[in-house]
Amino acid sequence: MSEGCSGNCGSCSSNCESRKEDLRTPLNSLSSVKKVIGVVSGKGGVGKSLVTSMLAVTAQTMGYQTAVLDADITGPSIPQAFGVHGNAEGSDEGIYPMISKLGTRIMSVNLLLEKEDQPVVWRGPVISGVIQQFWQEVVWGDVDFMFVDMPPGTGDVPLTVFQSLPVDGIVIVTTPQDLVTLIVKKAVNMAKMMNVPILGIVENMSYFECPDCGKKHSIFGESKIDEVAKELDIPVLAKLPINPANAALVDKGAIELCEEKQFEAIIKKIAE
Repeated sequence: MSEGCSGNCGSCSSNCESRKEDLRTPLNSLSSVKKVIGVVSGKGGVGKSLVTSMLAVTAQTMGYQTAVLDADITGPSIPQAFGVHGNAEGSDEGIYPMISKLGTRIMSVNLLLEKEDQPVVWRGPVISGVIQQFWQEVVWGDVDFMFVDMPPGTGDVPLTVFQSLPVDGIVIVTTPQDLVTLIVKKAVNMAKMMNVPILGIVENMSYFECPDCGKKHSIFGESKIDEVAKELDIPVLAKLPINPANAALVDKGAIELCEEKQFEAIIKKIAE
């Protein structure tokens, strides 16, 4: 609380600790979430939802109770990746998340629509309200790690998540293109503005490894992520290759069959 604080956060622009506490949405009374990890990107098409899914799958297979809150309200893809379809059920206690084959708990707007291909044409305040409802009205149960898949950019949804949920840290997803420096810096600067810890960067589509000779090819140009990470003093968590098999697993709703060993080290870091 700053000096001269009147206690009225509604008329104050300061981003102090007391204000952050006031803005947080209470968790569902029948739920317990130990750590909330946001997965963000500065632009679309970098594989953010794939990384979110693989983080959740890895944590679940390592013995943690895992959940995914799909905060990409207008472009939800988490249910498809996990092969979870149909409508979520509820009771007087709240809405129950859908459960994947390996036990990951999932909530997405696609699980509440009459048809999966029904567009969500909502304005920002409505979308923000839905995310808060996912946190407050879904009966998550006991969860070790909740991964929040956010839409790209620094708009309403990331702002809502950072202000309303007790985010323990974020993972930034990017690719080796020339825009990487600007993209990563935008995400980093927003996190710093909101006092959210940055766990590190995952570079997706970093290279393609020839299955015949094993040679690595930089399809999207030479990676600059090490230089950017050093400049920003942020660790590089993983450099993921272009792997058509992973894309095929997502299309089949079988992401839980994916085996990417680099994510085990990330989960261990998150668990510290």
